[in-house]
Amino acid sequence: MKQGDIFGLVGPDGAGKTTLLRTICGLITPDQGEVSIAGHAGRASDLTRENLGYMPQRFSLYGELSVMENIAFFASLYSLDKQTLRQRAEEILSLTDLIDFKDRFADALSGGMKQKLALTCALITRPTLLILDEPTYGVDPVSRKEFWKILYRLNQEGMTVLVSTAYMDEAEQCSRVAFINRGKICAVDTPAGLRQSFPHPLLEIRARTRDPHLFRDLHYLLDVSFYGYKYQVAVPDQAEAEIMIAQYLSDRDVELLSIRPVAPSMEEVFVLLAEKAVS
Repeated sequence: MKQGDIFGLVGPDGAGKTTLLRTICGLITPDQGEVSIAGHAGRASDLTRENLGYMPQRFSLYGELSVMENIAFFASLYSLDKQTLRQRAEEILSLTDLIDFKDRFADALSGGMKQKLALTCALITRPTLLILDEPTYGVDPVSRKEFWKILYRLNQEGMTVLVSTAYMDEAEQCSRVAFINRGKICAVDTPAGLRQSFPHPLLEIRARTRDPHLFRDLHYLLDVSFYGYKYQVAVPDQAEAEIMIAQYLSDRDVELLSIRPVAPSMEEVFVLLAEKAVS
């Protein structure tokens, strides 16, 4: 990672994302290799205790405490004095739009607000590196959008962010992305670079039919996806494929409405990398 990155970590369930993040934070001792943060190698807990903020995958604060009491408890672990705590808490609560809820019990918060509270506690030491483990998993789209606005603002103020995510639209918003599977980093690049590395042309096809199995007998196609009103296919050669698809549909009396090349999405890249890792 580079300083100033919003660095995304993506991969299938069980790929090792949480294990890697916990190792970087010093919560797990690696069997081999070492963690290096800001040029210092060793256990993160020994090196950067106050310069590293960690937000775990599951909400781990105290439901019977208020928002402010949770923040105060977390700050006490870092020996922050009351004046510093009050100043930073007001600043971060305003940033996360929790200022009007500081006296509400954590158990009474919505899912999105709980995630904001967890983020607030992770930010109380003003870390230079913020590590987030799938922070928006299970959160509604509006709350996800608000959460990422906060991350962008923190990043613009100089904070480096490492975030694992299950959402490919969030991976698109990162400056760089690493794909991990079975404990191995398979690819690291910008989102645009990962999409450009997709090895096969993709075609979007619209036809006057809604048959999800329309192309099952056209073995020339490398992959077929059906989205209810359109088909997306991966092909060895675009020009040859367009001719074959048009003839295939004509032989079956299916009207071809349109066929055009499309750029691969992060979902396609994700699936391709996952399949390569398994094969």
